[in-house]
Amino acid sequence: MSDCQLTCPANPSEQFLRSERIPHIWCPGCGIGTTVNCFTRALVEAKIDLTKTVVVSGIGCTGRVAGYVDLDSFHTTHGRAIPFATGLKMANPKLDVVVYSGDGDLFAIGGNHLIHAARRNINLKVICVNNMIYAMTGGQTAPTTPNDVTTSTAPYGTYDPAFNLPYLVEAAGACYVARWTTYHVRQLALSMKEMFKKKGFSFIEVLSPCPTLYQRRNKMGDGLDAMKFYKEHSKIKHGAPTNEVGLTKAGEIILGKFVDRERPDYQQMMNAHFHEELGDRYIEMEEPVCS
Repeated sequence: MSDCQLTCPANPSEQFLRSERIPHIWCPGCGIGTTVNCFTRALVEAKIDLTKTVVVSGIGCTGRVAGYVDLDSFHTTHGRAIPFATGLKMANPKLDVVVYSGDGDLFAIGGNHLIHAARRNINLKVICVNNMIYAMTGGQTAPTTPNDVTTSTAPYGTYDPAFNLPYLVEAAGACYVARWTTYHVRQLALSMKEMFKKKGFSFIEVLSPCPTLYQRRNKMGDGLDAMKFYKEHSKIKHGAPTNEVGLTKAGEIILGKFVDRERPDYQQMMNAHFHEELGDRYIEMEEPVCS
């Protein structure tokens, strides 16, 4: 046993990782691993029942999170993380269901599912790692890519408008909406912890660097340069109107908790409806459909 093993405290994140699958596939400087560190710390601080916690992801760089965390997890098909998660939550309402995926998976092929899950206020916790590009498949333009960014499918720069993710999910009906970067690790972990206590559709956008494709192609440096960029360009404005927090290539980054409101979730609305329609004949589902 080395001196380091004798003197260094254990990393609290290790208990949540499938060590047999390490090393991971993420590029040097990628921020996804940092978000996982924040997530595991939030799990500890929130003191939730890990035997009733499930992670669901789609396809893409962030989708690998479901394979690395040592929790019940599902690595689903491209864009379909939210339908899988909705089925889990409705079949077993006692589960804490976390959707952990990327901007392309959630807002491109999966955008329709996300909008309707927010509209229905399904009690899901959605963590979206936004690197503003399709990182796993070659660096193509994504729905979140800002203007004037060079990508593999826009070698002369993008010109179509990008999604403003907090604005979109608030308009669709989300109860909790926040945005942080991988530089703001304490705030991100705290926001994740807060999200676990929230009932209804909750959404956290995490801005994360992609040094291999986004930054290299746009001459923005490596992962460390991205951290400096986040530090210098970020401004925390809790409660900022979400229609004013859109992102640009080199402009100000507005961070914070933008939305924290209460409204009945899908299961509450369903139970209230059928109680009214069926009276005592309707029995609310409290246990899983199957075990």
